[in-house]
Amino acid sequence: MELLGENPLHQGKHVDFVSKRYRRADGTEVEREVVEHPGSVAVVAYDGEFAYLVAQPREAVEEDGLLEIPAGTLDKEGESELECARRELAEEAELRAESWRLLHVIYPSPGFLTEKVTIFAATGLSPASGERDEDEDIEVVRLDLTEVEEALPEIRDATTVIALMRLKEELG
Repeated sequence: MELLGENPLHQGKHVDFVSKRYRRADGTEVEREVVEHPGSVAVVAYDGEFAYLVAQPREAVEEDGLLEIPAGTLDKEGESELECARRELAEEAELRAESWRLLHVIYPSPGFLTEKVTIFAATGLSPASGERDEDEDIEVVRLDLTEVEEALPEIRDATTVIALMRLKEELG
């Protein structure tokens, strides 16, 4: 498709709102309101027994302790996806990992949001310290790897569901 033009609607702290006009391959033209996002990373960190998740308040969906894998936005200038993932794992789960690999890439809401989430698997875990943002209230939760399938219906964060399903596939 071809981008014909765009009109900024609002510039936010973390996202921008833009009206964009496109020409599709068949020649039709459409206008879409798009939320532009810099992208994010998520980390499914696990050892021989547990996957490490975090529970934290998510005001946008009015949840006091939404269960998620550690994740964060690519909001530091020049930081790669892997560097961001390492930082987020240390900040949120207080862990570092020896081994990293790409697990999956998703678009959480491609109808209006440009965000791409790069999901990494992290193993070879050891304690780490990272600086949490002053407004973060995070509890680390260990999920027994034998209980992943039973836990999935209770998890509402889409990135976490996808990451745990992929992990379950790989672990058999």
